[in-house]
Amino acid sequence: MRFGLIAAATLTFTACGSREDAADAPSAGKTEAPPSPSPSTLPAAPAAPAAPAAARSWTLQSSDEGTALVLQPVKGSATIRLFCPARQNRLLVNIPGFRPIGSEERLSFGSGGEVVALVADTRGDAQRGGVSGTGAVPDRLAVLVGGRLSASYGAQTSGPHPAPPQDLARGFVAACREGSGAAVAGVPPASVAGGCLMQDGERLRVTRYRAIGTEPFWGAKIEGRCVTYSHPEDQDGTRIWTRHSDGTDGDRWSGALGGRLFELRIRPAPGCSDGMSDTVYPLAVDLIVGGERRSGCAAPL
Repeated sequence: MRFGLIAAATLTFTACGSREDAADAPSAGKTEAPPSPSPSTLPAAPAAPAAPAAARSWTLQSSDEGTALVLQPVKGSATIRLFCPARQNRLLVNIPGFRPIGSEERLSFGSGGEVVALVADTRGDAQRGGVSGTGAVPDRLAVLVGGRLSASYGAQTSGPHPAPPQDLARGFVAACREGSGAAVAGVPPASVAGGCLMQDGERLRVTRYRAIGTEPFWGAKIEGRCVTYSHPEDQDGTRIWTRHSDGTDGDRWSGALGGRLFELRIRPAPGCSDGMSDTVYPLAVDLIVGGERRSGCAAPL
């Protein structure tokens, strides 16, 4: 099956755990996008112009391999393609017009205020061209394909595109649900992990943590590679898409908040005190945020 080209528009993200600009699970939060690559190493490519809406059409394609919902011009390659492989709880969204970015591992798509983040291969999609994002079939897939679709990858955007006809959208969702149900019984949990648990195409085996600090007060909830950082002026918290690494000095999460370095490190420190209560913690936290260094304690959730 072949994929094709897509056009431009910016998405407003709504996702999980805290206020977010983008994320991979539903919630009332915002997410700090991962840092963009240096312009000197990879200049952002301008989005390709969209074909007129009247010249494009949606098709539903099925085979033994799975079911695809494809938007493509009357002549030329596809603009966007959504694909659910047979007998797998997996959704793939391919945008041939996107250029791979070595530091960007998230592709988001959706319609209206509903958006889901998928894990993208930083090398691009050699088989289909452009960039593809994959993840478990979202629970709200019907909503995601129920309106004008848009996609975002780093600084590259595409859409909004015309909404798929309702009969095609329903057929695609039904096919994906059927595949999802078949996969639950026979596919290991690693294959259905959300974006927060995936890095470099593999599932992260990282303990979930809750961290706290004082003077000034701050908190953090760590789930895989996603860190939800909160403080008195942002009590709901902002989810930050980070890169996880481990070493002899402890686990480290590195990303960006407000365009500045965000780095959180957790290391063993039995008896760590938050300075405000009698509670003791098994771990200490070193935090860099907003150009400041802060400290705190942490414990597994």
